[in-house]
Amino acid sequence: MIYTVTFNPALDYVVGVEHLTLGEVNRTTKEAIYYGGKGINVSAVLKELKVESIALGFVAGFTGDAIERGVKEMGIVTDFIHLKEGMSRINVKIKSDQESEINGQGPEITKEAIELLFDKLDQLKEGDSLVLAGSIPKTLPSDIYERIMERLQEKKIRVIVDATKDLLLNVLKYKPFLIKPNNHELGEMFGVILKTNEEIISYGKKLQDMGARNVLISMAGDGSILIDETGNVYQMGVPAGKVKNSVGAGDSMVAGFLAGYAETNNYEEALKLGTATGSATAFSEGLATYETIMELRRQL
Repeated sequence: MIYTVTFNPALDYVVGVEHLTLGEVNRTTKEAIYYGGKGINVSAVLKELKVESIALGFVAGFTGDAIERGVKEMGIVTDFIHLKEGMSRINVKIKSDQESEINGQGPEITKEAIELLFDKLDQLKEGDSLVLAGSIPKTLPSDIYERIMERLQEKKIRVIVDATKDLLLNVLKYKPFLIKPNNHELGEMFGVILKTNEEIISYGKKLQDMGARNVLISMAGDGSILIDETGNVYQMGVPAGKVKNSVGAGDSMVAGFLAGYAETNNYEEALKLGTATGSATAFSEGLATYETIMELRRQL
């Protein structure tokens, strides 16, 4: 089974505004609500690819109830922890001449709630996969990823980490199955600007030397690079299409990679489906659909 963790889920209120003007009343041209959070995005796209998962995380208040209800309506199994106080956040994403975002803070996550999450994670079994994605809310300890991975280290669980900077670097000693920085994040970790694929591969291998089993580096319109645990390096371009949406493309790539690997046990095929899935979200208003994913996969 695949488990995803979303520490700070959100209602994403996405609005279109023809020309956003600060200091004035702006009228929307379109509106939509999505149930957001990187782990939830991974679970949603896995469901679209006909792969089951269980979504874990914390919810609170009426917004938390709406998130849980909406995620369940998508056909995803949830096992959220309900916090007694506060409310899950609302993120406002404005699509105009430029994309702008106003992200809420979210509720306080107590020590008792963290222990409840640990109890749930203790039920994972050998062969299960766990996706840890995104930043950490201020109310969580900064080493929460490390504490989770240390706790599960002896269980032979595939842990996938999609995070940045120290949050990612500090867990490499626990040998995550997959990490997915983009090329800019990879450079930031080492204080360099990476300009060529050769440089990207070189620094990706440094992350592997530090403990990561497989390193997947996304490069937006320039495609992606996978350095697998056997030492093979795969480079994949992107299919043709017009980018409409940047939200969730990286999460979709992770979901596609996991689904592809589960289907074929082959890293190159996993990269192909991951690339198609990430592109399908980038070319859509929302998250990728099965039909779009399969169409783009054929192009690769």
